[in-house]
Amino acid sequence: MRHLSFKQACLILWVAATMAWQPAHSLSPQELSDLDSRFAALLDEDRTPGAAWAVVRDGRIIHLGAHGVRVNGLAAPVTPETVFRIASVSKTFAAQLTAMVVADGALGWDDPVTRFLPGFRLADPTHAGELKIYHLLSQTAGVVPNAYDNLLNANQPLDRIVPRFAELEPICRPGQCYTYQNVLFALVGPALEQVTGLDYESLLAERIFRPLNMPKASTGLESYLASNNRAAPHVRRSRGSAWFPTEVNENYYRVSPAAGVNASVIDLGLWLAAQMGHRPDVIEPAQIQIVTEPRIRTVRDLRRRVWRELLDDAHYGLGWRIYSVNGEPLIMHSGWVRGFVAEIAWSPSRQLGLAVLINAESPALTDMTTHFWRDVLGRPELRIDYVDTGPDPEPIIGGD
Repeated sequence: MRHLSFKQACLILWVAATMAWQPAHSLSPQELSDLDSRFAALLDEDRTPGAAWAVVRDGRIIHLGAHGVRVNGLAAPVTPETVFRIASVSKTFAAQLTAMVVADGALGWDDPVTRFLPGFRLADPTHAGELKIYHLLSQTAGVVPNAYDNLLNANQPLDRIVPRFAELEPICRPGQCYTYQNVLFALVGPALEQVTGLDYESLLAERIFRPLNMPKASTGLESYLASNNRAAPHVRRSRGSAWFPTEVNENYYRVSPAAGVNASVIDLGLWLAAQMGHRPDVIEPAQIQIVTEPRIRTVRDLRRRVWRELLDDAHYGLGWRIYSVNGEPLIMHSGWVRGFVAEIAWSPSRQLGLAVLINAESPALTDMTTHFWRDVLGRPELRIDYVDTGPDPEPIIGGD
């Protein structure tokens, strides 16, 4: 796999922060109770229907919280077992699954995408031929960001979307710039299916969901609808107006590696514990290091609402974002799909993680998670200026 010029410096930051382990914030029962109260107040301020959250420390879920209802106007409460769509947090699973298959020797990070999709084309045929598996997962494919997400939103099938890439002129060579994708990211799915002989959904369940005992995790619309304890998506007509439930359709489930996972906050707590290195029987630490290694700088993240007050740098790895707060790495990913938002994040140096799921497209998500990480990691006293080398127009929330 080719590496970028800043790799060594970023890797040194990661290793130094991990080795210089710092005790986690004490998180006493009173502090966790205060956290619940603060989160509930932020949700109520935006009249958000419901949410659930989990705090993980040293490989254990130490706290679970929930607030509100699954469907506005109905009494059924959100619980830690409630299933939500996790949107682009699904990308963290796809990257880890790919790392497992690479470790098996069945797939290579440098394998060309056209090996698995020989008919795949871009307007520049040499660009398509240079596109590697790791370009898909590191969001460095080099075509306009969120290419053809509009067709996903229109519920178009992939066999009508993928041929349209032949019309796209690249904006940079593969690996040279950050261009967030959903459709292209999901092309790792056919590669995994071809080398393992299993469909993507079965592979994910066999290699991750079942070994980690994630009781509610699944993929696809049918599995979401089959859950008796599921949160409904909510939207609103204008800022500040009431949230109302809406229907779920197939759209982003069509790109399962990018946005197809359903899960409860308990599932995500178990996922965080494994990513923090506490399930080496399922996920090898070397694989975690590969997917969380910074690979491309994400300048726009430094302008995210509220986050810009905390961040001193930001990168994308393989299916994960790597933020720097006061010199410490914070590994995270957010997700957004119609009616849902989600975020998971963990600090390798503090061995502390947080997962939040909300059944509405509410800005309360950012307020909740930044409140937590500001308390844990502190607020930078000095923000180093950066040079903006050009537009970086991926969605602020980092989702679909």
